[in-house]
Amino acid sequence: MLLEKLQSIMGRHEVVAKMIADPEVIADMKRYVSLSKEYKDLEPIIDAYKEYKNILDNIESTREILNKEKDPEFREMAKTELDALVERQKNLEEKIRLLLIPSDPQDDKNAIVEIRGGTGGDEAAIFAGDLYRMYVKFCESRRWKVELVDMNEGTSGGFKEVIFNVSGDGVYGVLKYESGVHRVQRVPQTETQGRVHTSAATVAVLPEADEFDVELKPGDIKKETFCSSGPGGQSVNTTYSAVRLTHIPSGIVVSCQDQKSQIKNLDKAMKVLRTRLFDMEYKNYLDDIASKRKTMVSTGDRSAKIRTYNFPQGRVTDHRINLTLYNLSAVMDGDITEIIDSLQVAENAEKLKEGVAS
Repeated sequence: MLLEKLQSIMGRHEVVAKMIADPEVIADMKRYVSLSKEYKDLEPIIDAYKEYKNILDNIESTREILNKEKDPEFREMAKTELDALVERQKNLEEKIRLLLIPSDPQDDKNAIVEIRGGTGGDEAAIFAGDLYRMYVKFCESRRWKVELVDMNEGTSGGFKEVIFNVSGDGVYGVLKYESGVHRVQRVPQTETQGRVHTSAATVAVLPEADEFDVELKPGDIKKETFCSSGPGGQSVNTTYSAVRLTHIPSGIVVSCQDQKSQIKNLDKAMKVLRTRLFDMEYKNYLDDIASKRKTMVSTGDRSAKIRTYNFPQGRVTDHRINLTLYNLSAVMDGDITEIIDSLQVAENAEKLKEGVAS
């Protein structure tokens, strides 16, 4: 029963409130951060529970009035009030069911986004650059902070690879829907015959790991420094500010040369390294969800084709939910809110259908 579930959550909220005030818990920073996040995440449900309980109490008292009251005019007023309360109850129950859907525990995190040109040579690199611009514009519209971490520019423009960090409220929970293969159909700048070509770029969105998620031992990391370089290979500076980190146990290699300061590059590279290591474990979590669900609207297989951008017809199609929009120019300018909102609605509907929140 919905009310019983809400009462149980209320009890947990009270327990967590006492725990985060406990000096022993405060001394254990990792546990304190985890419990503080749980307390914050439960608050919207608690607020909804209080409103829901108040509505139920008012419904009960209004029904008592209807049972006892004889005056026709007063009864009509009470009936109108009851109808309004029942409608509010129904709407609030729908909202609560959505609130009770288990969210991805990483949704509130910042994200590290990696875009790589795939099949299509120079055109794929140019398209990867277009996607990078699209995401930067989208993040700016959300007032999120974008920091370039590393890039490898294409010979005709764009990027063979570009990695950037996005920080703000609930970044990963929004951008995670972008993971997968993005396909473009258009006449490339290098095409002289006017033929439409198909190219692709891969987007990987990873929840940024913090120091509490991954413990890195200094002895496991090999650090190298080198001079940053720009397009064409010319030296950007003559100091060894660029940083390359190799995690010896896993073989993961991360480099960062965006900043002129070696310390800043090292900090960015450490963020990416922690995130890559955390992602190895997180992928197991996603695979476990995927095995229990028919579709993975949010992340799914990162090698799966998720979206096609068709320039001759001015349309963009998201293949996961069969959504087609004819506003490609706006989408490439960062207006992807409608697509992401539709994916979120589809995912929530899927979870409700499976009875996750029942």
